Amino acid sequence: MAIPSQSTGETSSNRSPSLHSVARARRAQHDWSGLSIEQRLDVIRRFRWALTDKGAALADSVQLSRAGGVAETLSAEILPLADACRFLEREAPRLLRPRRLKRKGRPLWLTGTSSVVYREPLGAVLVIAASNYPILLPGVQTIQALVAGNAVLLKPGRGCSKTITALVDLLTDCGLPRDLVAVLDESPAAAQWAMDAGVEKVLLTGSLATGREVLGRLASTVTPSIVELSGCDAVFVLPEADLDLVARALAFGLRLNGGATCIAPRRVFVPKSRLYALQGHLQDALFDAPATEIEPTVAAELTDLVAEAEAEGAVVAFGEVPNENRMRPLVLSNASAEMRLLRSDVFAPVLSLVGVDNPEEALALDTQCPYALGATVFGPPAEARSFASRVEAGVVVINDMIAPTADPRLPFGGRGWSGFGSTRGAEGLLELTAPRVVIERKSKSHPHLDSLQPGDERLFESYLRATHSRRWSERFGGLRNLLGDLRRKSRVEQGET
Repeated sequence: MAIPSQSTGETSSNRSPSLHSVARARRAQHDWSGLSIEQRLDVIRRFRWALTDKGAALADSVQLSRAGGVAETLSAEILPLADACRFLEREAPRLLRPRRLKRKGRPLWLTGTSSVVYREPLGAVLVIAASNYPILLPGVQTIQALVAGNAVLLKPGRGCSKTITALVDLLTDCGLPRDLVAVLDESPAAAQWAMDAGVEKVLLTGSLATGREVLGRLASTVTPSIVELSGCDAVFVLPEADLDLVARALAFGLRLNGGATCIAPRRVFVPKSRLYALQGHLQDALFDAPATEIEPTVAAELTDLVAEAEAEGAVVAFGEVPNENRMRPLVLSNASAEMRLLRSDVFAPVLSLVGVDNPEEALALDTQCPYALGATVFGPPAEARSFASRVEAGVVVINDMIAPTADPRLPFGGRGWSGFGSTRGAEGLLELTAPRVVIERKSKSHPHLDSLQPGDERLFESYLRATHSRRWSERFGGLRNLLGDLRRKSRVEQGET
């Protein structure tokens, strides 16, 4: 999910808009965080209702060249965002309420203490959005931040200011304080100014290069972040997989959003004996796939990568390289995991077929790609589940493609070069809070405050054996020694007094 690389030029004068935005957002956040969770969710509920009334108009504001038009935006962005709102309405009160620890599991030596874990807002968070899903991705991150009690500074992806502004206006129409979400301009400098002005967390959806630059900037202020840095997703076709299903799923993954999806299929590991059969199924599934527009820089990069792959033995099975920044889905055969094309996060409808002798070889070859965002496994359910447990990826889908990852209950995040941290689901909501632990000593006994005395080491050793020894006989022995040590210590203290 690439966004433009961040520049470094700035002056003290052009930093002021973000400084003012942060200041206003912080003032609004102070009052917002003081509301009950039910009051905050009331705004989100009204926003969800507004999405049902005005979702088509919001979808129409998206300035993307999508073959599916408004219908694809409604299904891929508006509907999942509404579901994410309802998830929060149902689950956020439970997830965010104070958690009082019970006695079970409390160490014996802490008897007399009571502990509560509170989830508190971070303050102001910066959302750096991508342009490929301008409603769903920043929308979910923003509403989760708001429900947690935060203010949001929102930097749109390139060409998405109109959509982001419409989204935020819809929230304010539903009762959200106007300054609580500040929409910045699209320039990379706007994100830099916001980071320098001071935020409590940054949520970035972008390219690896942008991620490295943002993380470098955040290091000086030790600002935490969640980064989702795209992917180069693997598809594993097990020997008994249904090739018709595989082909239909791959075709869907290539068509969706013109291939500009972070978890679109890119590398397909298939048994050598079934490679050409799958190629035939794919050709049938994609015969009427329309051409899609891609970014000029992506077109140039892809053209070079395909030429390099062909020079290394890959063959264009069908499809076409970009022509005037437009292309139909492109499928390469006879590819190898070492090719640069299979280790790059190219946002275009292209995939490569890699023949393997067995599933173990596929797993080994998969590790040659540094990205680990998502993966898909096709095959008999039991075998596919066993295989999926060994795949290195943030999310693994079995016998389907992409769509199930939009379940609002699920966290989403990557590994390796695909980033770290989670958005969405319970984990994504909790990422936007800070835990505050309050421990109260309720008993009047404070033995640990007394100075250690000679012989106390035997008491601690006996306690350790009584509570943690492997065998019950050793535990009973430790308990017997502990009671004896405590009696001796009591006699000594009484004699001293």
